[in-house]
Amino acid sequence: MSRPEPHPLSPEDCLIAVMVAVSASDQNMRTSELIRIQTQVNHLPVFANYDADRIEVVSRVVLDLFEQEDGLDALFGLVRDNLPEKLWETAYAMACDVAAADGHILDAEARLLEEIRYELNIDRLHAAAIERGARARHTTL
Repeated sequence: MSRPEPHPLSPEDCLIAVMVAVSASDQNMRTSELIRIQTQVNHLPVFANYDADRIEVVSRVVLDLFEQEDGLDALFGLVRDNLPEKLWETAYAMACDVAAADGHILDAEARLLEEIRYELNIDRLHAAAIERGARARHTTL
């Protein structure tokens, strides 16, 4: 009896991939964004059993995909195939937090967030609430 092939990305890897994609979308991964990713991995229950050393591997996968013509489509395919649907809003919320981590959302980040909403079928009203929460968490004096 042969064992099934393991998925190329775990659900946690998919969450990381979405966050890295948002950070890299403007071709400038800011320190504040990378710290936000690391903080979420260190503190959120969904990552309780995650090997944080995989962040680098997943980041490389995302960056390699971004260099390919249809890389973004491939990334979304991997995420939809390997991330349970019940975590799609979680992925969007994490992406919004990364985009807002430096205090403002650039056009490239906003476009990718829009694409994530579409690809992960995030209800527009739910997305607005998630986005507002991210803005509130990252507001400065």
